[in-house]
Amino acid sequence: MAVKSTLSDHVIVCGYGIVGQRVVDMLVEEKVPFIVIEIDRQKSENVRQRGYDAITGDATKEKVLKDAGIKAAKAIAIVMDNDAKNLFAVLTAKDLNRDIFIATRANDDSVRQKLVEAGADYIVMPQKSASKEIADEILKS
Repeated sequence: MAVKSTLSDHVIVCGYGIVGQRVVDMLVEEKVPFIVIEIDRQKSENVRQRGYDAITGDATKEKVLKDAGIKAAKAIAIVMDNDAKNLFAVLTAKDLNRDIFIATRANDDSVRQKLVEAGADYIVMPQKSASKEIADEILKS
């Protein structure tokens, strides 16, 4: 089902896994308008059942990003669990909207520099962050 966003000054969340769900929860809490792009039909249906806008599609595709309103978006969170897809989505997003703020995730250190070169403004490595938090807590105890 093709849906086109009529949002503006919104956030696009690419991927509705654990990280994407947490991003959505925080956007809801802060009352920031957003739309989710999720390739898995059941997950995108779950987003819609929660009352939020969602597009079922591949966030690496120009048409899908355009349908999500990338030209009018202020930011995009690219949080799929695949470094290659995240990298390609960053490249495509930056190509479609030069001014968009891009936050993404990386699973592998070797991808980090490529994401920067592709135009990512902020990169997080969930496993590294979690490991550091756990180690910090252990060292404090």
